[in-house]
Amino acid sequence: MIFPIEELVRFSDNIYEITVAASRRAYQMSRIKDPTIDENDGKVVSLAARQVFTKQVNYRIEQQ
Repeated sequence: MIFPIEELVRFSDNIYEITVAASRRAYQMSRIKDPTIDENDGKVVSLAARQVFTKQVNYRIEQQ
């Protein structure tokens, strides 16, 4: 699986926001050693980005 360029091109919201969400998801996945990382040839960032872009994983902005 490669980075979801199709979703990125169609994305019309805040790109910074979703980039941060994907980065944090990648960090989570690497910390828990998610087995899907191995299925994706160790490409945790592209896996996390695909999860966020395809809404398999949701995120929210916390107000401070």
